[in-house]
Amino acid sequence: MADEIEFGTGGWRAVIADTFTKTNVRRVAQGLADRIHDEQVDDRPVVIGYDQRFLSPEFAWWAAEVLAGNGIGVRVIDRPAPTPMIMWTVRDKGCAYGMAITASHNPATYNGIKIFTEGGRDAEVEVTAPLQEHVNRLTDADIRSVGRAEAVDSGLVTVQTSMNWYIDSILDQVDLDTIRHAHLKIVLDPMFGVSKTCLQTILLTARCDVDTIHERRDTLFGGRLPSPNSKTLKALAGVVVERDADLGIATDGDADRLGIIDDQGNFLHPNQILVLLYSYLLEEKGWTGPCVRNLATTHLLDRVAEAHGQTCYEVPVGFKWVSAKMAETGAVIGGESSGGLTVKGHIAGKDGVYAGTLLVEMIARKGKSLSRIYADIEERYGHLEMIEDDFSFAPEAKEGLKKRIYVDQDLPDFGVEIDHVSDMDGVKVYFRNGGWIIVRFSGTEPLLRVFCEMPDAASAQRCIDAVVAKYRL
Repeated sequence: MADEIEFGTGGWRAVIADTFTKTNVRRVAQGLADRIHDEQVDDRPVVIGYDQRFLSPEFAWWAAEVLAGNGIGVRVIDRPAPTPMIMWTVRDKGCAYGMAITASHNPATYNGIKIFTEGGRDAEVEVTAPLQEHVNRLTDADIRSVGRAEAVDSGLVTVQTSMNWYIDSILDQVDLDTIRHAHLKIVLDPMFGVSKTCLQTILLTARCDVDTIHERRDTLFGGRLPSPNSKTLKALAGVVVERDADLGIATDGDADRLGIIDDQGNFLHPNQILVLLYSYLLEEKGWTGPCVRNLATTHLLDRVAEAHGQTCYEVPVGFKWVSAKMAETGAVIGGESSGGLTVKGHIAGKDGVYAGTLLVEMIARKGKSLSRIYADIEERYGHLEMIEDDFSFAPEAKEGLKKRIYVDQDLPDFGVEIDHVSDMDGVKVYFRNGGWIIVRFSGTEPLLRVFCEMPDAASAQRCIDAVVAKYRL
């Protein structure tokens, strides 16, 4: 029996040579081809791009050969490309579907596939659930494919190597003149991923002084997770301080998430970046509108929204929920504490390249250091501390844990008065002091994720410790 393919909140991800194989990638491509025929949108090409991971180019072409074998046109971005660029191309070319070969910030042993729908949006569960069911019924005999040379010669496959349309779309949205005259010094860390060409080109065009580290292709990502956080960005922090830079910008493996080091060498949590950019859009650029965050993201955004007569909407984890609520409410920004955000008028998905560029514009326009700008934010809106942790568990324990947490809501004694409990996504406990804690299972890895935000770090850690003790993690 074929391996089971399972789509989570960030697409399908699996270990290379275990479940993520040539056969299974071809099955997914065939399943998508069948869906395209059923929907009668086979006159619109599918965009396929890939990241720097092991065999990503090969997986992309194997998928393209299957789509071409089904008579469906394909636009292959045949160079390592940011996921947001692939999404932008789906929207720009009016495609019904797109596909990125990437496992984003997962360990190097993983690869994956993200599916995009019309407008360059993350595929919602209404698409991925039936696609998953159909794909898992397919066998090798169901797959129709042609060779790469035949696919290209037939005209069904178009090869794209330029990134300039996407780069220009970002340059058109920022205040280049202000950035040019700020003479900012920036250190860029692509984390051996795909953002170097786009971000470096944008920053150099804006006359920034740019140094780059970790820019070559390394399918092991230097032995680290390609996820920009306080632990993985210590080298970037050191270079920022050593070179007296104004800012350090890092992106994850496929450049849809952002990590920032300020001028003092301090890591800025994605929560802080969201608050900075939302207040900047409202106060400096004169935008008006609500914001959207997932339920594991800072409530400091709520304070900023309230101060400007706006609403902060809470949605489940998964960026498709953020982008859908943004479209529904006309929100100006949406994001999540894991480092992904997007802004109204750009793509309906995470974009670390655009977010990093917008942050550079903010620093240039305000004429202050990033550390000073955030200090001003805290003086106005207060301070909250978030602690997050992941806990692995034995596979056989998952169903029992799910029942205790999701169904029975057998919660620890946190020692803090509870206001209410939500089961929107996992279990989130709201405390009367304005803090909260959420416990949920990862949609992409065998982990239990715990996030807690409180007025101070010690209180947040005590709540997480209570979860660990309760469930024996």
